[in-house]
Amino acid sequence: MNEGQEGKAWSDAENVMVVADYFAMLAKELSGQPFVKAHHNQTLTETIGRSKKSIEYKHMNISAVLERLGLPRIKGYAPLANFQNSLIAAIERQLSFDSLVPNVPETTTGAVAVSDRSSLWIGPPPSVSPDDRKTTDALDRLVRKFDPAARDARNRQLGRSGEERVFHHERELLIAAGREDLARKVEWTSQERGDGAGYDIASFTPEGASRLIEVKTTNGPAKTPFYMSENERLFSEERPEAFRLMRLHDFSTRPSGFELRPPLGDFLAFQPINYRAALR
Repeated sequence: MNEGQEGKAWSDAENVMVVADYFAMLAKELSGQPFVKAHHNQTLTETIGRSKKSIEYKHMNISAVLERLGLPRIKGYAPLANFQNSLIAAIERQLSFDSLVPNVPETTTGAVAVSDRSSLWIGPPPSVSPDDRKTTDALDRLVRKFDPAARDARNRQLGRSGEERVFHHERELLIAAGREDLARKVEWTSQERGDGAGYDIASFTPEGASRLIEVKTTNGPAKTPFYMSENERLFSEERPEAFRLMRLHDFSTRPSGFELRPPLGDFLAFQPINYRAALR
């Protein structure tokens, strides 16, 4: 064990080792292989001379970065925001060469979640803490490079699976409320009429009021950002009494969601991504 390491800034080499160890554990967790976190921690302690607690904190820092990227994290290491540039660089290098973790949210279609129609849990929106707003230039650049919103938008099968799950969920809620007549009228609008309506599912409350639902699905955590078109945003303002944004998250593992009502600006911070340009 190297003496005197505690209290010193982590070196690039140390960050590379702890990130590689974290990803090795994460790969095992995602594939269902058993592993003991304490054994990994002990090996790192003996190799780099950091304390058990210091290594745990570093693993929690890695979890915080992966959560910002909408990627899976080790469940035993809750996110702890401390975004050192050298740690960001080590994570970026690992993501650039690791074929497993970055592709999990794209290659998992969510078919299991769709077939188990009783498993969708809809709860309140997640709260946003000061740690959620912490950032650095290096972290912002990393998020732009591995943009979770763009990744989910490209995954058309994931989006379709989420819409299908909400379509059946809405019908089941109405049937449970004794409104089989309304359940038969629930429409998967994006499939029957195509995109462009400003919503994906046309449903009803048990009292018969319209519910026009735009579904956004991710395999990432609840706070993963998502794309919303200008047409969808404007429609939410045109029909605020009926429009609902249904955000599904953790879709491939434990499908859950929350619902937002207009005005969406009370819940979401909109950032311009593209501009429509015309010659003048």
